[in-house]
Amino acid sequence: MNLHEYQGKELLNSFGVRIQRGIVADSSEKAVEAAKQLSEETGTGWWVVKAQIHAGGRGKGGGVKLAKSLEEIASISNDIIGMMLITPQTPPEGKFVNQVLVAEDVYYPGDNEPEEYYMSVLLNRATSKNMIMYSTEGGMDIEAVAENTPHLIFTEEIDPLLGLLPFQARKIAFNLGLSGGAMKEMVKFVTSLYTAYVKSDASLFEINPVLKTSDDKILAVDSKVTLDDSALFRHKDLAELRDLREERAIEVEANEAGLNYVDLDGNVGCMVNGAGLAMSTMDLIKQSGGEPANFLDVGGTADAKRVELAFRLILKDPNVKAILVNIFGGIVRCDRVAQGVIDAFKNMGDAINVPIIVRLQGTNAVEAKQLLDDSGVDLISATEFQEAADKVQEVLSK
Repeated sequence: MNLHEYQGKELLNSFGVRIQRGIVADSSEKAVEAAKQLSEETGTGWWVVKAQIHAGGRGKGGGVKLAKSLEEIASISNDIIGMMLITPQTPPEGKFVNQVLVAEDVYYPGDNEPEEYYMSVLLNRATSKNMIMYSTEGGMDIEAVAENTPHLIFTEEIDPLLGLLPFQARKIAFNLGLSGGAMKEMVKFVTSLYTAYVKSDASLFEINPVLKTSDDKILAVDSKVTLDDSALFRHKDLAELRDLREERAIEVEANEAGLNYVDLDGNVGCMVNGAGLAMSTMDLIKQSGGEPANFLDVGGTADAKRVELAFRLILKDPNVKAILVNIFGGIVRCDRVAQGVIDAFKNMGDAINVPIIVRLQGTNAVEAKQLLDDSGVDLISATEFQEAADKVQEVLSK
């Protein structure tokens, strides 16, 4: 589950991470009030107005702008709220901006020049250890830094049983070229950041940039936070932060029904049980000359009601030209799945307007195929992977 920048910052701040302070607003009037409040609390005279969407690269699309007066706050926020913001990480049509974050200016003059760093915390699956990735090249696309100047990217792996050790936090600050008060601030920042990552069961914390201010404070100017969906049952308060407006409606509907669904851009819908088989099925569709229209895992049960719901979800995509049902009968018997498919097909009637290829393997697979063949409904049954691929290719070529 992704959080907005302002939500991520609030989470970080609750664990002692210093942040760029800001107030979220969903109208230009509220944005002006937010700017006034920030001025009273922080003394800031300039503000940064940031679009709040679940995507990076907002500045490139015009979603992050500096305001030097209350009049500019009103004008900029009015332009950003309600716009379709297009960035390298949004769909081609962009994302609708419902709200902005009005944040304090932290690039104030002082004895030293402000410096920007990159920092993220994530799991290194290759070593089964958490990892802090960091760089002196903050404020830039980390992908570009990795490609052009890989020697400027550092990593620190952390044993999850031991946690972040003090010498590791000091090593990170040293590699960033810090000393004195700034080094102590960075050690505290890194330690609090890692604690927040672990305690919130996050999958990713990315801060770009981490800023060293002109008076040597270390703070998070931005935040990208992804929480582990499987751990949200331990964090009811964090689960309530989910913004369904940022997610595709069809995926929200599937999630509420207990289906694992990811919308894609292809022309062949797939209904499968098990994530591994789903990935293989997507390969199968590619092999047949098609493109997967979705990832859909119906789980361990496939009764008529569940199958019918899955069909209805898939058919909401107008690009779907065929549907491949590929079920392995282990705990659930294939003949029971076949009956569920037949019942769903009959219940939906004319709502099913594309060819359906059904491949069932495993427990009672022979009986299942017989049921499908004798059902009288317009289904195409298959037994082997290659046979299913050939039948998908056949219906797509018509």
